[in-house]
Amino acid sequence: MACRLLVHTRTADYRHDSIPDAVAALRALGGPEAFEVEHTEDPEALARPLDGYAAVVFLSTSGEVLTSAGRERLAAYVERGGGFVGVHAAACTEYDWPYYGELLGARFARHPEYQPGRVLVEDPDHPATRHLPAEWAFTDEWYDFRTNPRGSVRVLARADESSYRGGGMGPDHPLVWCREQGRGRVFYTALGHASEAYADPDFRAHLRGGIEWATGTATG
Repeated sequence: MACRLLVHTRTADYRHDSIPDAVAALRALGGPEAFEVEHTEDPEALARPLDGYAAVVFLSTSGEVLTSAGRERLAAYVERGGGFVGVHAAACTEYDWPYYGELLGARFARHPEYQPGRVLVEDPDHPATRHLPAEWAFTDEWYDFRTNPRGSVRVLARADESSYRGGGMGPDHPLVWCREQGRGRVFYTALGHASEAYADPDFRAHLRGGIEWATGTATG
């Protein structure tokens, strides 16, 4: 039976041109469990019961995208055991809601120009990273965060700031992580700025593994 995902892409600030390609990539993902994707930009969709979904995915959302009822519903869903996945600009979302910052693990601060660099895999046992090389060449915006989430999250991969220009966090620069919130599982990847990422087989497998972990269909 397919895992149902609610994929939310509402933007109240910067909007990524890659969103249509990102949604299409999620629809195409396979793996141990296929995903049944329900895509929405309606904030009321988050204010309705969420228990029928294996995970809620915030895919390059930005700004304040939830109603008060949606905030309450999402928090209750995760605390009771629902999965939550944040991709790229999900870290630029709901700055006015303190719980969301705790849920995700860190908030976006800035990024240098879009450019090639290296991702250093710290945890090769996780479904999101076990297929990747120890040093993964990738092109992205290399997000800096307001705080370093290490200590409150399980860091899966970090940015190698020596491989690109303009990094602002130093040698300890988490980029991909997961954590537990209540009885729920949370996965976040800062990667995924451009449409090209969603055509990359390694990045697709990265997303699939993160989603499978958040939904509980994969362990590691």
